[in-house]
Amino acid sequence: MTSQFREPDYDDLWRVTMEHSPVGMAIVSISGNVVTANAALCEMLRYGAEVLSRMNVRDLTHPDDLAADLRLVAQCLAGHTSSYRVTRRYVRADGSTLVAEVSVALMRAPSGRPVRFVLQLLDLTDRQTFVERLGAAQAVVESQQRKADAVFGTVAVGLLLLDADGSYAGYNSRHQDFMDLAYPDGHVGRVGQTGHLYDSDQSRALTAEEMPTVRAVAGEEFDDVLIWVGADPRTRRALSVSARSIRDGSGVLTGAAMAFQDVTELMSAIRAKDEFVGTVSHELRTPLTSAMAHLELISESSEVSPRLHQQVTAVRRNVTRLSRLIADLLLATRVGAGSSLVDPYPLDAVTVVAEALDAARVEAAVADVILEIELPDRLDARVDGLRLRQVVDNLVANAIGYTPRRGRVTVTLAAEDDHLVLRVADDGAGIDAADLDSVFERFYRGENARMLGIPGTGLGLTIVRAIVDAHGGEVGLTSAPGRGTTVRVALPR
Repeated sequence: MTSQFREPDYDDLWRVTMEHSPVGMAIVSISGNVVTANAALCEMLRYGAEVLSRMNVRDLTHPDDLAADLRLVAQCLAGHTSSYRVTRRYVRADGSTLVAEVSVALMRAPSGRPVRFVLQLLDLTDRQTFVERLGAAQAVVESQQRKADAVFGTVAVGLLLLDADGSYAGYNSRHQDFMDLAYPDGHVGRVGQTGHLYDSDQSRALTAEEMPTVRAVAGEEFDDVLIWVGADPRTRRALSVSARSIRDGSGVLTGAAMAFQDVTELMSAIRAKDEFVGTVSHELRTPLTSAMAHLELISESSEVSPRLHQQVTAVRRNVTRLSRLIADLLLATRVGAGSSLVDPYPLDAVTVVAEALDAARVEAAVADVILEIELPDRLDARVDGLRLRQVVDNLVANAIGYTPRRGRVTVTLAAEDDHLVLRVADDGAGIDAADLDSVFERFYRGENARMLGIPGTGLGLTIVRAIVDAHGGEVGLTSAPGRGTTVRVALPR
């Protein structure tokens, strides 16, 4: 028995391969009519096989791509090329667009006569959509980047971005100006490099650990840290530095953003104001002291009538008030200059407080305010008596000023552990909650002071805090509108 082998039918193999290929395939006549198309191409174009076999490729090609496609077909037919691969758009049955990579090959007869085209289409629609979306997103990012760069480069504040490892990730031209002052020999682009940077008093150079950039990279956040930059004190600039941490979604520190604002002119203005206040205050003290001495002589004279004695008492009260104001202005100037404020020595604190309250009795009587006093027989402490007197004067004057007629101001002094504790309480207007955080600021006056027309400079509580801080003590205030105010001062004995 002889076995017989049949030669393979290559047309059958072609049809089977074409039919089951995941790539869209079609046989197209020289005139462009679709002879046959596989299932993948029908699915891509969303036409049935019978409908597609009656169509011309020209009907399927996007109008904007048709001319370019016809030129390539003409080149194939002219023998310039036998195949080509391009990206083309085709119109689906539902009117949507198919983006495909199309490979076209021209089949010729043995005589060289063109017979048919074979087309293969790879669907790129999803990829093209992704590319378009990516391009649109990139355009938005680039637009935002240009805007950010414009803002980054034009603001008058020095801006600095730091990586988690302390590297300088970016900074604007304004910050470059500050770096040129601080590092005239150049900067390495990392935190920790020491240079011409000085503390707020310009008394010493900052150590590496004190650098705002080092503190920021360590995760510290702060506002309005004052430093000076520049080797020459005549051209040195004052900078107010703030920092914010940058963290990822899990809270891990990834860097810091910093702002450096030039406040040199502000510091110069403050210094000029303090010098002016100091000069004027010194000039006023001499005539006031002389006036007070003469008023005391007049008051003690037996030749003074009761009516004149009453008038002299009123003048003395106002001169004393003016003298106290000048003392506050002088002390405020010393606070701004960083001078030493206190000179502690052993004394009986009761004597100092009692003398201050004796002077306040007249003011309380004029205001028709009841002054209640609770003092021990003696309380020894090592404090600055002059400054303690200034604390009592300011607190009691404030309490009387904010207390209505027939109201009460209570002053107590006691020893608590290792501290002497002074409390001044009133049942007056009280302080709004919005003002509580600001009452110790220099020249700050709350809304209630303005509404009630209470005179003052806004220096009283600032002076109190400065004196208490200089002693290493603590001062606190509790208050509520309509329920009065209590100030507690604790000084180490």
